Amino acid sequence: MPLTVELADKLLTDNFAPWVLDLGLRVVTVGERQAVLRLPWSQRLAREGGALSGQALMAAADTAVVVAVAAARGGFVPMTTVQLSTSFQRPVVGADVLVRATLTKLGRTLAFADIVMAQEGPDGSVAEDATAAHATAVYALLG
Repeated sequence: MPLTVELADKLLTDNFAPWVLDLGLRVVTVGERQAVLRLPWSQRLAREGGALSGQALMAAADTAVVVAVAAARGGFVPMTTVQLSTSFQRPVVGADVLVRATLTKLGRTLAFADIVMAQEGPDGSVAEDATAAHATAVYALLG
């Protein structure tokens, strides 16, 4: 059964720690090997100077990959992060961030992903030249 946006949102509430849920992440789309989540702007997540904190972006990236793996596998599977490498490219101030996780390889025991985090434009799409961070990740699939 394909993973729907509604089922993916339920996956978040059923499987993530309360502090991750406090980020307010919402699933925008899910595909066969991809998920897009929205990280809503919050002053609570800003650091000194008003930019969204890197920790919040990395947690959002990590979460988006779990949803992308669930979409590819047809539901949640236990997994753990093996590697997450993030490059921050520009600050985000006062705007939501769209987090797109795309699986580049899905094996029996490992999943590899590419994650782009970009500032959302006023029309709900990614604003031009708005990539805030890029990450790559590896996950061990435990189930």
